[in-house]
Amino acid sequence: MLHDVFFIARKDVRYMLLDRETILWLFVMPVVLFYFIGTVTTGFSGGQPARKTEIVLQAPQSAGFLGDQVQRRLEENNFRVLRPTEQEQPRSSRRISLPDSFTESIVQGRQAKILYSYGESDLNAEYDVLRVKRAVYTVLADVVALRARDGDIRPQTLSELDAMPRTLSLDIRPAGKRKVIPTGFEQAIPGIMVMFTLVVMLTSGAVTLVIERRQGLLRRLASTPISTRSIVAGKWAGRLLLGLVQIAFGASAGTLLFGMDWGPQRWMVGVVLLAWCAHCASLGLFLGSLSRTEGQAAGIGVLAANALAAIGGCWWPIEVTPPWMQAVSRLVPTGWAMDAMHRLISFQDGAAGAVPDTLALLLAALVFGVWAARHFRYE
Repeated sequence: MLHDVFFIARKDVRYMLLDRETILWLFVMPVVLFYFIGTVTTGFSGGQPARKTEIVLQAPQSAGFLGDQVQRRLEENNFRVLRPTEQEQPRSSRRISLPDSFTESIVQGRQAKILYSYGESDLNAEYDVLRVKRAVYTVLADVVALRARDGDIRPQTLSELDAMPRTLSLDIRPAGKRKVIPTGFEQAIPGIMVMFTLVVMLTSGAVTLVIERRQGLLRRLASTPISTRSIVAGKWAGRLLLGLVQIAFGASAGTLLFGMDWGPQRWMVGVVLLAWCAHCASLGLFLGSLSRTEGQAAGIGVLAANALAAIGGCWWPIEVTPPWMQAVSRLVPTGWAMDAMHRLISFQDGAAGAVPDTLALLLAALVFGVWAARHFRYE
């Protein structure tokens, strides 16, 4: 029996890999979306960007040494400060303008207004405003501290103030497990892998079975000594192998091209993805057994895959959505897969944290596999 199952599975994988559309959705589109979505959603949930943010500091010569202090504090808050010259005017949507005689006004205790402008389409605008305020208020705190000490506000006394030991320090460390909402490639690569495995199984995996039924290929199999159980198992195994090929390619591309970190429990990530492939293989076989035409299988497959991907958190971190949507995601298989992936990769739970989702996927794979076997038709 195993020989028959492997024979059918091998032939099915080879046949599906000859289809150009399958090749496109299996190898090309996932990588394209890895890059596009991973780049666009970097920093989507907030937090400090990995790269320094460019900001233009417009300070006239009369701004004085406190203008340089503002620049230094901005750089400490992860800004790359650009100072315009007569020959070059840097282009950036973020600009800080210091007034004339900035230092003189501050030293003499007069009010000085700093203007900060930014682009309306900036996704991190509110976070940038917070960092700019932090830099400016730190300069103000320096001035207040010097004035309270001896009133001598000079570049040298600012340096001396920075060198003084702090009587109060803040020690920041995680209180428990890592709880950072996944963004960028941490979200895009697992999400796209989960989504496209489902897309391929519900389109190519289902449509191929409908074509074989219409062309009489299944009837020919029925005339062979191979049992119906072996045929169904072979068809399921073929789709499982196709899904594993896609998962292996996606994981390799994500690691090599985009530096994806799969977390400390990589073996458990592999178990989750194996359970997900098994579930998708059962769904594809089930849809192919019920569908009457290729168009019906493809249409239902595309709609179902996209709806489940959106609800389950493949397109965006489900953690940023309202509580009711997070509850709904727990009712669909894509939600189980993404929850397990986030626990292992982003939240760095132990392997036991992904066991409930993995068992749910395997149970769903068994249920849909049994239903597919019961509805399997040769014609």
